[in-house]
Amino acid sequence: MKRVSEGADSRPAGARQARDLVRVAFGPAMVALVIIAAVTLLQLLIANSDMTGALGAIASMWLGVHQVPISIGGRELGVLPLLPVLLMIWATARSTARATSPYSSWLVVRWVVASALGGPLLIAAIALAVIHDASSVITELQTPSALRAFASVLVVHAVGAALGVWSRVGRRLLVASSLPLWLGDALRAASAGVLALLGLSGMVTAASLVVHWATMQDLYGITDSIFGQFSLTVLSILYAPNVIVGTSAMAVGSSAHLGFATFSSFTVFGGDIPALPILAAAPRPPLGPVWVALLIIGASSGVAVGQQCARRALPLIPAVAKLLVASAVGALTMSLLAYGGSGRLGNFGDVGVDQGALLVGVFFWFSVVGGITMVMTGGISARPRRPKPAPAAAGPADFARAFDEPDGEPAEEASAGFVDPDDFAADDALVGDDDAPLSGDDVLTPPDDDPPPHEADPTVTDRDSGE
Repeated sequence: MKRVSEGADSRPAGARQARDLVRVAFGPAMVALVIIAAVTLLQLLIANSDMTGALGAIASMWLGVHQVPISIGGRELGVLPLLPVLLMIWATARSTARATSPYSSWLVVRWVVASALGGPLLIAAIALAVIHDASSVITELQTPSALRAFASVLVVHAVGAALGVWSRVGRRLLVASSLPLWLGDALRAASAGVLALLGLSGMVTAASLVVHWATMQDLYGITDSIFGQFSLTVLSILYAPNVIVGTSAMAVGSSAHLGFATFSSFTVFGGDIPALPILAAAPRPPLGPVWVALLIIGASSGVAVGQQCARRALPLIPAVAKLLVASAVGALTMSLLAYGGSGRLGNFGDVGVDQGALLVGVFFWFSVVGGITMVMTGGISARPRRPKPAPAAAGPADFARAFDEPDGEPAEEASAGFVDPDDFAADDALVGDDDAPLSGDDVLTPPDDDPPPHEADPTVTDRDSGE
């Protein structure tokens, strides 16, 4: 009966775990696929178009969410919006974290990560097959590179799975791998610096849109239909993170380019830009001195890194190592975001940022300003002094040794605190007139006629006796 009850208890847990793995594998990818299918079919219905090639368009857009370039009619759309891929990473991290508990075994963690990667790769393979089949009907649709497709899908979901698992078992992983525990603080500081940089750059982008409101209205004027203006608004929202990343590059001293047009905090070279309302935030030549104030954003993000590194004070060498790791991780994160928002945009040319200057700029602001902030806020502690060795406490063996008597002479420790009864035999006060020792009865029994003290001692005077 006991074996049956244990099997009955383990089956629901196993079924629940299998359901979580299926949700991790196909949940975020299928939700994105359903949303893309709904939007694509709605677009085809509004355009009064037939459904020929609808599956190919849906598959292409799903791969486009994972930053896979789309080629239509020989023109490549490599600059894809960052908002969908960020939402995909967030959804993968959330589903992975829900399937992992802080006490999950490493076997369960590996299965969760494998599910988070295996399901999207399977859907990517199906999407490539659908696009290849649809390209035989629609000649303008071209099948993307399989290597690029699988690599992009793998990177996107690997980042999401890593974030989700780290939020649950990050500290356990550091302890199990014998890595220093301050690595968790370094990653937290890097996240704070990147979020501060992107958040302040977003505020500057919104302020620039307000300043260039007339330009944004002119860009909306390219279409008269409400649906066209709504589509432009949706595209502007999807491409808003791309523009914010470009502003962040300008804020740390790098530059962003859109074809021949180049933008930085010091110079601006004009050129043709797409008719997208969000691009009205780009500065116009001649560049005013106010744009140099963008460098304050880089310094402010460095302050955020330093404050996070100073939350737990460490000695000099570990504190500097923590700051350098946080700066390097923040620089690599910004470089990865800039790479995801870069690519080729048809006839406009390449769109992106100067990657080398971006890496150096982010690392400089995070390490230099962050280091100054860390020192000023007490993030470096003095090396702890070695405590003096305390005297050993006396144990039972030492206490017993104090009473041991070697052959011949008694121990000094014993004679200092112990009185021998034989010593009383040599005391003159206990010896009689015949110089013989008193007996036990004489010592304990007082005499019958006890003379007064002054008679017993002739040296006592009458004044002393009180007469």
